[in-house]
Amino acid sequence: SMPQPIENTENYQKIETNPVYVVAQQPVSTFSVDVDTGSYSNVRRFLTLEGQLPPVDAVRIEEMVNYFNYDYPNPTGQHPFSVNTEVVNSPWQPNAKIIKIGIKAKDLEMKQLPAANLVFLVDVSGSMDAENKLPLVKKTLTLLTEQLRPQDKVTIVTYASGEDLALAPTSGADKDKILKVIHRLKAGGATSGERAIQLAYEQAQKSYIQGGINRILIATDGDFNVGITDFETLKGMIAEKRQSGISFSTFGFGTGNYDEQLMEQLADAGDGNYSYIDNEREAKKVLQRQLSSTLATVAQDVKIQVEFNPATVKEYRLIGYENRVLNNEDFNNDRVDAGDIGAGHTVTALYEVIPVGQKGWLSESRYQAPSNSSKANKQEYAYVNVRYKQPQKSQSVLLSQPVPARSVALAQASSDTRFAIAVASYAQQLRGGQYNANMKWDDILKLAQSATLPDEFGLRAEFIDLVKAAKSLSAESVKP
Repeated sequence: SMPQPIENTENYQKIETNPVYVVAQQPVSTFSVDVDTGSYSNVRRFLTLEGQLPPVDAVRIEEMVNYFNYDYPNPTGQHPFSVNTEVVNSPWQPNAKIIKIGIKAKDLEMKQLPAANLVFLVDVSGSMDAENKLPLVKKTLTLLTEQLRPQDKVTIVTYASGEDLALAPTSGADKDKILKVIHRLKAGGATSGERAIQLAYEQAQKSYIQGGINRILIATDGDFNVGITDFETLKGMIAEKRQSGISFSTFGFGTGNYDEQLMEQLADAGDGNYSYIDNEREAKKVLQRQLSSTLATVAQDVKIQVEFNPATVKEYRLIGYENRVLNNEDFNNDRVDAGDIGAGHTVTALYEVIPVGQKGWLSESRYQAPSNSSKANKQEYAYVNVRYKQPQKSQSVLLSQPVPARSVALAQASSDTRFAIAVASYAQQLRGGQYNANMKWDDILKLAQSATLPDEFGLRAEFIDLVKAAKSLSAESVKP
């Protein structure tokens, strides 16, 4: 008999696209960095496996852009990351410029990482019994285990109808023992996530390594249907536990009942990162090639605050980062949590701005005269402030630099900048294209194709295929 089709219960957090601001009224923009990449691979799953356009709220622009690594200079000096800016003409809005802010965290090889105390929290409930769920979880955890060192420890907690300590803390020297437990995992039973999360924290606490990496990695489809399933309660519990120095990362799997909101927000509350694993290649990206950035935090609570210069910039909008926007007063408040950056991570943020004297999105104000005082500083578009904490420190450090008021044509920009803008264009188009103006799928394709190098792992070539898939699935290509 045919299996019954599952009712689709996938859940996404609602995103309201950032508005345009007038510099004269609101010159300062503040947000928390985001190194999650789950949105990109989840959208890829819709386009390739489901053959449909993703739900609009599945598309978080900054996670799309940050899925790729960009070749920003390594930090030199006392800060754990470098800050780089570039200004180019916008392909979307005539007269507009795009300011790119690129951050590159210092690289650490696996052998340089502090000892790790990892707790794998594995959902083995009945809903995980699908080819793209538990079997893929096992491959993912196997890839991670293969890279462990003797000083690292792994504990495995499973949860279905009851939670179970499947593996007591075991040294990375004893890989066979760890792998045997991983391979034996089977799916069946209801899901009781909340109690299992508590058990995982208890175990992480027991094996806590002072000055080491202490992290829980949960692998699930997010379908917690037993026990405390209240989203805010779970999030609050994890936010409280992160004070103890144990971070919480989420690996999402599967389709149909996937609770993306839960996965992304729990990682956010737990100072970890969120990845969506749609195939073995993605598992390799996150857990082989990027293991040090997946595990080791080099800067915590990283916040960006950009002050625009009213003498040179009239309007601006932040592209993406909607659920990372902070109040301006949060910037200097070290009690306010923000995103963490792992070793070797790059983070990219884009603003689209309208220079003074150019027509923008908004009507001219009848009552507000443009400032043209002669002492105004016309040399800068903006001033970028970045605040971060060294891991385990409670006081933040400030790093600032100006964005000079000069720009280049898009064709003259670096390959990385062109590619990042192509990815942002693709994400904006998938969200309805309200800010893409006259830019169409073919223009996005051309821009991406002008920037396919460097492409060591074929990710940019794959992106070109995804743009083509989105184009053919979107209404634009069927209109006569």
